[in-house]
Amino acid sequence: MPMTTDFTEKKAQAAAWFRSLRDQIVESFEGLEDRFGVGPVGRFEVTPTTRADGGGGLMSVMRGGRVFEKIGVNVSEVHGTLGERAQKAMAARGVPGMDKDPRFWASGISLVAHMVNPHCPAVHMNTRMFWTPHAWWFGGGADLNPCIEYPEDTAHFHAQMQAACDAHAPDYYPRFKAWADEYFFVPHRGRARGVGGIFYDDLNTGDWEADFAFTQSVGRAFLPAFVPLTEKRVGTPWTDADRDTQLIHRGLYAEYNLVYDRGTKFGLETGHDANAVLMSLPPLAKWV
Repeated sequence: MPMTTDFTEKKAQAAAWFRSLRDQIVESFEGLEDRFGVGPVGRFEVTPTTRADGGGGLMSVMRGGRVFEKIGVNVSEVHGTLGERAQKAMAARGVPGMDKDPRFWASGISLVAHMVNPHCPAVHMNTRMFWTPHAWWFGGGADLNPCIEYPEDTAHFHAQMQAACDAHAPDYYPRFKAWADEYFFVPHRGRARGVGGIFYDDLNTGDWEADFAFTQSVGRAFLPAFVPLTEKRVGTPWTDADRDTQLIHRGLYAEYNLVYDRGTKFGLETGHDANAVLMSLPPLAKWV
């Protein structure tokens, strides 16, 4: 990873993009609430978050909607110094000099949606930028988590992710799809948590503009990848057995996020707002 210099402007650009993407998604999802379902229309509750060592963000959560049983769309911009454990983790990832200057800055967006209708897939998306005085990189991705899989929905989601990747490099999609398949695997259950998507981390080609542009493309691909699936499935009749299948699958999702997810571990270890970090947990889940 090349040495960083003055990244003040680049940090501001990245943070502004993540906030802009958050605004687009919130508007789109409240629009889905307006158009589909019956009963009270769901709306996001927005709460500022803080990190004790520096920075914070916005936690936007909708609960009990007509389409979304629970969804969180969080943005953050945090900074400070990494503790000894985090420094060692950075050193293991090839970041030099953290023991001498452990400052860091990070900004990103994180989204998890748990749906009312079991035929509508749950979904996760996040993108982020991380900076230290010694290195910078981007990471993120999106993956689909249906409890009742429709192969055509899986194909559509992957096609949108592939188009975003192919616009930047021909090897990105096969690399990042394989990375997602590995990353979102639940070892103690011997299965993936969903049908995959893309995942990337430590992306630093030496060209910040190109890497930022790719990260923006991943963000822009999310709504076209996910919204049509919700529009297609939201009116599908469902049974008590379907709901049971959904709750059991949510248990798998919760296990993964609490045991393996890097973002959950990093957020809790660095003192970010615990409610924001654990926003990804479903409102209800079941274990057999």
